[in-house]
Amino acid sequence: MNQLAYSLGPLFLASTNPGKLREFRDAARGFNIVVESVPELCALPHCIEDGDTFEANARKKALHYAALVHGPVFADDSGICVDALGGAPGVYSARFSGAEASDEENNQKLVAELRGSDGTWHDSAAHYVCVIVLAEGSEVLRVVEGRADGRIVYPPRGSGGFGYDPYFFYPPLGKTFAELAPHEKFAVSHRGIAFRKFLKSLRQASC
Repeated sequence: MNQLAYSLGPLFLASTNPGKLREFRDAARGFNIVVESVPELCALPHCIEDGDTFEANARKKALHYAALVHGPVFADDSGICVDALGGAPGVYSARFSGAEASDEENNQKLVAELRGSDGTWHDSAAHYVCVIVLAEGSEVLRVVEGRADGRIVYPPRGSGGFGYDPYFFYPPLGKTFAELAPHEKFAVSHRGIAFRKFLKSLRQASC
């Protein structure tokens, strides 16, 4: 893996998810790093995420878009792994109920899967995972991972966040991710943990 110092120029995010872009931008400001979406991302050839691990998908996305634009590109793949479902939905978190599934549709499927045959709800341990990969040209420069442990609860709580956040209860704070303010969530979330590792590694390399 390339260990050359990073110049602290703009970083391009390979994602159209506005929630992710907002979280990454806010966190990067504290490191004096600018994060922007990959220019004209929607007009570029789409990357098919067919990897069987979070890292495989993040690598594929970062390298795919880094070959199409000038500058460093980072991509993340993240999702939720539920113990009672054998680790599912895992890498299929964004498309748990179908290729174009909405958050609500994915959450409905999650709830249906976790109900007993008699309709009784049972909480299950779960964890969120995020892997971030930075690439430039044809080379991977950084790979970092973050994890947050909790459990799936019902009914959903809170109106913030996105994805499975209303159902993901984080015991240390006694709230679901959807009940946390954005800065509170990013301080403890899988994505926040991974991104801070990522930013710190860039800062160290630039010294």
